[in-house]
Amino acid sequence: MPMQPPPALKAGPFGTRGGVSLGPKPTDMKLPPPKAPSGLRIEHRVGVQAPAEVIWEVISDLKSWEQWCALYPKASGEIRIGSVLDITLALPGQAPREIRPTVMEWVPNEQLHWTLSMLGGLVRTIRYFEIESLAEASCIVSNGEYLGGLMGPRVGKRMSRTIYRAFVDMNEALKARAEALWERRKP
Repeated sequence: MPMQPPPALKAGPFGTRGGVSLGPKPTDMKLPPPKAPSGLRIEHRVGVQAPAEVIWEVISDLKSWEQWCALYPKASGEIRIGSVLDITLALPGQAPREIRPTVMEWVPNEQLHWTLSMLGGLVRTIRYFEIESLAEASCIVSNGEYLGGLMGPRVGKRMSRTIYRAFVDMNEALKARAEALWERRKP
């Protein structure tokens, strides 16, 4: 015996059903675009001749960062929302130090964002890696950080050249590793 369709309800768990409207649809509203976090942004972008899946594999394998990433010579933890990562930060000209950022957001093959608070909350950062697919085996990788909080922009301006150079070096190493991995796997 065939199942009867459920009765039309006034509202379901994810919005309205039937002819009852509880307000304008999100697509009908003229919402402003989302605002970027406040603070100073430092970013480097690089083109990588490999699929997003291969680039994500390199980024998400934290334990292998010591083999290719001079900025973060040690990294461990589980990439999931709310998890705390154990990372050694080695900026050029400074002694390496341990940081414990919290994963804020991640989407496989697309992005990893973490947040970190330093100096008692005077410096708050959002660190991001984003992969934008252009073609099957061609992507743009954005590697950057927002420095916010009371002292974040000031610290960022003072350290911007060092941080930017470290992002360039990290992107070049990521590019080389992902492209070599893709070259070995190409059909």
